[in-house]
Amino acid sequence: MLFGMIALAAPAHADITSKMSSSVQLNVNAAATQVSRIGSSYAISGSGVNTTDGTTANTISTGTITSGILSPGAISATQHTAGNQFSYSQSFTQGDVISTSAPSVGAVGNFSSQTSTAAGTAGDLAGTIGTNGAMALTAGGAGTSATGQFVSEITIAH
Repeated sequence: MLFGMIALAAPAHADITSKMSSSVQLNVNAAATQVSRIGSSYAISGSGVNTTDGTTANTISTGTITSGILSPGAISATQHTAGNQFSYSQSFTQGDVISTSAPSVGAVGNFSSQTSTAAGTAGDLAGTIGTNGAMALTAGGAGTSATGQFVSEITIAH
């Protein structure tokens, strides 16, 4: 009887799935140049002063703009009433000339802020992954990167 009960017991079943994947990514950076151009700015303020642009009293010249560059007019200031309190302030920031062509990598352009990066060199850059998941990644020259990945996944479904 015991033998008959064992024979009637259902066998255990399970689906097992195994997945393996691997990848190697090798990068060599391209040459790049990034720039920032600033514009000109001119500010003047004061009280208790008379101003002149050299021809007209109590005026402030707007100056001229050539190729995107401001050349402010010459401003002279004199105290309005001798012995009285006065204040006067003037500031000027020279902007970048408008460029007619893109900068070359490594060349210094006419910009206030410029960063150039030379192209990477592959050199000995390499990467392999064996069937057992063992990785061999070899560094290249400047401006390169190597990334290796091996993924093993086992799924047991009931």
